Amino acid sequence: MIYDLVIIGGGPAGLSAAIYGLRARLNLILIEKMAVGGQIALSDNIENYPGFPSLSGIELMQKFEEHAKGLGLNIIYDEIKDITDAGEYKIIRGVDGTYQAKTAIITVGASPKRLNIPGEKEFTGRGVSYCATCDGPFFKDEDIAVIGGGDTAVKEANYLTKIVKSTVLIHRRKELRAEKIIQERLHNAENVILKLEHIPVSINGIKTVESVTIENVKTKERTTVPVKGVFIFIGIIPQTSFLKNLEKDENGFIKTDHYTLMTSMPGVFCAGDAHSKKLLQVATAVGEGALAATSAIEFVCGVC
Repeated sequence: MIYDLVIIGGGPAGLSAAIYGLRARLNLILIEKMAVGGQIALSDNIENYPGFPSLSGIELMQKFEEHAKGLGLNIIYDEIKDITDAGEYKIIRGVDGTYQAKTAIITVGASPKRLNIPGEKEFTGRGVSYCATCDGPFFKDEDIAVIGGGDTAVKEANYLTKIVKSTVLIHRRKELRAEKIIQERLHNAENVILKLEHIPVSINGIKTVESVTIENVKTKERTTVPVKGVFIFIGIIPQTSFLKNLEKDENGFIKTDHYTLMTSMPGVFCAGDAHSKKLLQVATAVGEGALAATSAIEFVCGVC
């Protein structure tokens, strides 16, 4: 079978694209590697998605999935390995199957960036974490460190302050980069210590994390801070390494046309955190999913 559209990835961009494509009566499927929802499903609280002043990431994604399934969405679980252009259709190869489609939308998202310092890899799952909502409860009444100064780091630090004994937030710059409103909440918490203009240089312990060594970026003075957990939120890496036939930027994000979100392969579009852009938010992913689907609809109908 040759589908009108194959969507690769089941996060907010992919589900948004599916809703638009299904409403246009495209014959489409959504292929997801693991679980529908994407990285945002791991977020404890979302407060800037219009219409929902406060809800968890998993709750929001469940609403997206229910909406799409109500329109007849067919979800296939497979890991895609590559996409090639066969002229009138694209060949999408997975571990468990091969799919053919007139168009494709890539919404594979991104994964947490690593520090690549001693102890990080060794203690991942034994004190090092990239998800506060997943692992925060394991550190109830313990001292922990959070690495990063952007929105995600400060939001997750705010969440952790409600669980842990104390939180040391470590950031290389002299000011945090997060939204002012969530910075204010962090500053109001009584169990937070800010270590600005510091970087982590090692995570230490024997069987589990026992401390983190940090360095002042100006004086180069090093300090070892006793902690039981280290939560790392320093950015993301796009999950695009399998896409050998598409043009990317120096960081691996897929390049797209800003008007249509088409990639360097005709008929293949990209939405969400996997493509090169400024703002990584649920709201932008949803809008891009809608735009990519609309472009795919026009491509199928011969408008593009």
